[in-house]
Amino acid sequence: MTYELYYWPGIQGRGEFVRLALEEAGADYVDIALVPEEEGGGVPALQRYIAGDDVERPPFAPPFLKVGRRLIGQTSNILLFLGTKLGLAPRDETGRLWTHQLQLTVADFVDEIHDTHHPIAASLYYEEQQAEATRRTADFLEHRMPKYLGYFATVLERNKHGSGWLVGSSRTYVDLSVAQVVAGLTYAFPKRSKAVLDRFPGLVSLRERVFARPAIEAYVSSGRRTPFNQMGLFRHYPELDA
Repeated sequence: MTYELYYWPGIQGRGEFVRLALEEAGADYVDIALVPEEEGGGVPALQRYIAGDDVERPPFAPPFLKVGRRLIGQTSNILLFLGTKLGLAPRDETGRLWTHQLQLTVADFVDEIHDTHHPIAASLYYEEQQAEATRRTADFLEHRMPKYLGYFATVLERNKHGSGWLVGSSRTYVDLSVAQVVAGLTYAFPKRSKAVLDRFPGLVSLRERVFARPAIEAYVSSGRRTPFNQMGLFRHYPELDA
């Protein structure tokens, strides 16, 4: 089966969490936004599903995944679906729910990361809300980032399997997601994130293990992975990393 991933071109964003799962599993997928418009791809293809009058169950926004006739939206929901299909989730229901719970916590974390540079409105430029962003980021770096990272570090430590993964004895999609968050924070706040991550070496090791996975390493080195940039979730403004 070929999966069709719909997400904005030019940024990693929330779509990257899905891409990492698909890449790790070696799944056959098409990143529709990268397909030329004349071949039915690009941004118009995304908009057709969001704004089309003939879509019975329209997604609110990308990312969404088309699987046959099914259209699945929301990052955590997509990964809940893919986890069992791609062998990236536990087989037992309790384990699957725990993995999903952790992914929902990642989603909360990602929202707060986004709000460091856009605390007032997504429709405004960063420069139009820079004063508010400075205040928001100061609190985030002092309190929220250590709290979230500390939580995931605790989950790692309490995994009774001692595998170095967050759930059970093997990697799951939430390991990929947390590694992506750690990588993004290192890009956005290189000074402050290092100071915090020095306290949580298990998370640093998790990031290194994930990005050293053969399929993920091949994906990154291929050039198909969009670099972090100033249009995505993780943005580096030196003045915020003071």
